[in-house]
Amino acid sequence: MFHGAAAHSASCRVCLFWIRNKNKKRIQTTNRKVHIMNKLLATLLAGVFATAAYAQTATTPAANPDVAKEQAKANKDIAKAEAKEAKKAAEADKDVAKAQAKADEKKAKAHAKVDKEHAKAAEKVAKADPEDKLKAEAKGDKEVAEANAKAMKVDAKQDAKVAKEKAEADKDKAQAAAKTAEVKGKAMADVKAEAAKH
Repeated sequence: MFHGAAAHSASCRVCLFWIRNKNKKRIQTTNRKVHIMNKLLATLLAGVFATAAYAQTATTPAANPDVAKEQAKANKDIAKAEAKEAKKAAEADKDVAKAQAKADEKKAKAHAKVDKEHAKAAEKVAKADPEDKLKAEAKGDKEVAEANAKAMKVDAKQDAKVAKEKAEADKDKAQAAAKTAEVKGKAMADVKAEAAKH
């Protein structure tokens, strides 16, 4: 029982008894709450593990013959599309290699002409009289410069042709890849639609 502030002292037995009992009840209440929380937590964890175990076993659906048939058809369509894509890519690479070989051949011919002009110019300079050597060198240099210019034009033209062929090949490959992706998407959608029916 509580006394007035004036009559209250630190050694009052009634107050000490009341304080001790109040603290005991707090401790008992706290222990009971902790015990209940532990049980609740254990129950929740058991539920989580049980759900996870059930979910793992439930994800493997029973083999339905219609779904299996649709899956086989999808795999066949996908394999066919991938084969077409590979064939298209091989054809494109073949065309690029062919264009590169043709370009290299034309470049080699143009550079051979340059080498031939160099040899002709050197021969003319060697055969020229001492007083005509400068004139022969100037003429030879002019002919070599013209041959170099022609060779550079051939190089540029052939490089452009090869680049165009590569761009065409890349375009063809991209279109084939897009077609394959479309077939894959449709096939998987058909499988899911069939599975949804059952």
